[in-house]
Amino acid sequence: MIRSMTGYGAAQAALPDGRVLRAEVRTVNHRHLSVSARLPRGWEGLEGKVVEKVRAAFARGSVSLSVACDGSGREDGGSPGLDMDRARRYADLLHEARAELGLKGRVRLGTLAGLPGVLRVEAPPAAPVDEDGLFECVESALRGAVAMREAEGRRLERELRAGLARIVEELDAVEAAAPGRLLRERDRLRKRVAMLSGTAEVDEDRLAREIAYLAERWDIAEEMVRLRSHVALFLESLGGGGPRGDRAGKRLGFVVQEMYREANTVGSKANDAAISASAVAVKEELERIREQLENVE
Repeated sequence: MIRSMTGYGAAQAALPDGRVLRAEVRTVNHRHLSVSARLPRGWEGLEGKVVEKVRAAFARGSVSLSVACDGSGREDGGSPGLDMDRARRYADLLHEARAELGLKGRVRLGTLAGLPGVLRVEAPPAAPVDEDGLFECVESALRGAVAMREAEGRRLERELRAGLARIVEELDAVEAAAPGRLLRERDRLRKRVAMLSGTAEVDEDRLAREIAYLAERWDIAEEMVRLRSHVALFLESLGGGGPRGDRAGKRLGFVVQEMYREANTVGSKANDAAISASAVAVKEELERIREQLENVE
């Protein structure tokens, strides 16, 4: 079974002290595995273990994990504070400047409060860390994302199998049309020679050698065998075959690349409108499959 790289999972866990952890996992396609994690302030020391859990769940994709801790009052913007020593120093300096410069007026509270460092927001204390609660919440969100990727993977698999079936139909059409090329070419050459020589007599040995030469040039038997072998390998990989732990998306992408190469060779050797059309149809289907594989893990 293949998995898509597009997924989403969310979970929450109630902690013993009344706080609530909320975790969200978002995944999109990426050539390799890229993980970013954002944890509540003060919980950053567990980021390495959290990332390990993400890497155990996914093989490819860009994964974004965010965890928030609510309900304790510790995740607010902090409480305001006043630096009285700094305020007194500012006030003394302003009074001194007024006297020195002979200015009138008083030092107003609003002016004093707006000076740098007088009013400040004190950072809230970090929330107590609950490692077990964090891991439970993260793992639940990861399971949700995995389930969504698997469901999308099943839909992708159906589309890929349908595309392979269309390719097999075209291969059947190519094999049915291939033998007739030489017969038509033989008849065409016989008529051409007769017309140029002005006689109905044709050197059959010379004609047979020419047809044998063309048969060798136009032979697509090996390409067709390899194409069908690649189709079988593709279907085997979709069913979970292949080396254990291998990444299906990369393996299938390589098989499609080889199929495209063989189809291109068949098209170059075709010398037949119907075979050329089938080769083009196969390549178009392979391009669609290649695009779908961009989102396969």
